[in-house]
Amino acid sequence: MTWEIYDWLLDRARSESRLRQLLLGLQWSVAELDGVGLCFSPVDAPRTLPWSGTLLGRSASELCGWIRSFDAAEACVGAVSVNACINGQRNSALARAQPLAARGPGHLRVFAHFAPLLAGAKVVVVGRYPGLEQTFAGVDYRCLERRAAPGTLPDLASEYLLPEADWVFVTASAIANKSLPRLLESSRGARVVLMGPSLPWLAEWADFGVDYLAGVFVRDAAELLHIAAEGGGTRIFDRAVEYRLLAVS
Repeated sequence: MTWEIYDWLLDRARSESRLRQLLLGLQWSVAELDGVGLCFSPVDAPRTLPWSGTLLGRSASELCGWIRSFDAAEACVGAVSVNACINGQRNSALARAQPLAARGPGHLRVFAHFAPLLAGAKVVVVGRYPGLEQTFAGVDYRCLERRAAPGTLPDLASEYLLPEADWVFVTASAIANKSLPRLLESSRGARVVLMGPSLPWLAEWADFGVDYLAGVFVRDAAELLHIAAEGGGTRIFDRAVEYRLLAVS
């Protein structure tokens, strides 16, 4: 599965369009090609990028190809370009996904939706989400994070915890950092939720062991760009995007 996911994404994102706009924000990156896409911005991007100011007008095929890069900033450009192309297509997965109506940051709406199903289950959450400890109160869960913090375990713990898990929640930002293929392979025995604004809306994720997609629909692209440009994180969920959920298996 190592490169299979990326080859599949590139095939599904195939487009003749050219980059209209790109924003590498403090929290979120946003691109406009056929449609508008998001990706979580890299934490460790270098202060000088050799291609800054040269990407506008470049082809979708070139920029989407950067999703295979191991440079964090380039991989982000690739992932956000892939999402923008996929979101610009007639997307049956996104059209069938149901809005999560509960209030609060989008990720907590996802966890609140699934919490009643998790009694007695072994749960692993890949990615650190603010407020998770309150939403999952009473749930037996472990949280993995590449940058370990209080209350989390290092990502190498995935090799031990995921094969024994009943439910796994995986941040879609794992696509850009190349950890997703191994995370999905290790979670084959679990119900898997692939989630976050970085998610490409494709029902065929089921072929890779994903059971649910929880991502965003861009409601107001101008507002999204405005908030992201000012370093906004969870504020994008107020008006700019809407969290949706779809069962794919």
